[in-house]
Amino acid sequence: MSTLPRISGRDCVKALEKVGFYIRRQQGSHIILRRDEPFAQLVVPDHQELDRGTLRAIIRQAGLSVEQFNELV
Repeated sequence: MSTLPRISGRDCVKALEKVGFYIRRQQGSHIILRRDEPFAQLVVPDHQELDRGTLRAIIRQAGLSVEQFNELV
């Protein structure tokens, strides 16, 4: 199992945009992303550094593995 990167919410959004997600809207400090095919919607906190559990949940909801996500970052 590879390690999770220590990244900000903005960097996470940039990585997810590479696999088809786009910013749908932003509410406060939370960025809502959507992908149409296959449909998925996620919420990424716009924080300086994401907690490991939060980042792992975002990666899982996006349908990616940690290794795939590391390649995008």
